[in-house]
Amino acid sequence: MIELVNLTKKYGSFTAVRELNLTIKKGEVFGFLGPNGAGKTSTIKMMCGLTSITSGDALIDGISILKDPMGYKHRFALIPDKPYMFEKLRGIEYARFTGNLYNVPAGEFNRRLEKYARIFGVDEYINDFIETYSHGMSQKLLIVSSLLHAPKAFILDEPMVGLDPRSMKTLRDQFVKLAADGMTVFMSTHSLETAEAVCDTVGVLDHGRLLASGSISAIKRKNRSKKLEDIFFKLTEPETA
Repeated sequence: MIELVNLTKKYGSFTAVRELNLTIKKGEVFGFLGPNGAGKTSTIKMMCGLTSITSGDALIDGISILKDPMGYKHRFALIPDKPYMFEKLRGIEYARFTGNLYNVPAGEFNRRLEKYARIFGVDEYINDFIETYSHGMSQKLLIVSSLLHAPKAFILDEPMVGLDPRSMKTLRDQFVKLAADGMTVFMSTHSLETAEAVCDTVGVLDHGRLLASGSISAIKRKNRSKKLEDIFFKLTEPETA
């Protein structure tokens, strides 16, 4: 479903992401792990067309971002690490704006909005102005709005930041349900606990290089460890005394 082929990003002489190859299957929850500065956000920005690709390609559902950027972008939804929202709009107006961008039919829009607004508790404040929202409230509205066009891939950069524990659990549960319905979830996270709880597969990135990828159980067997945390530190800090 999501395929990254020799994906590379350079900023001048600095290589942020180096020949990254990944394949994430349909209906899979993938956890993208790595320390700060590892290249995770640069990877996601390339995947979503927010920054240029130095070399390589990204495909969703077989559609290349380089060959068919509009067709590609209609197949995913993004929750960025620092989202921007139109704060002078009410929540319902923002949701309608998003639905219109993707030409979501009125019936489907209403059905999906009612469903996801109820699940995430957004229905309690959806008629209020966004400028009155807390960060967590804005994040939940963004998630609801992103699901309105039923994307084939859901790409999230640190989605748990600013959410209360109940909302975090709701989002984790929804990842599993969305994947069961055939959606592919690509999630960058610093939370190894979240990765172990919901991800089918993970990839560990550091200094722009993919150090490990695959199912959590397979990575544990390969590294002869029962704890993902121990493996993460072993891979990303091998020189630490």
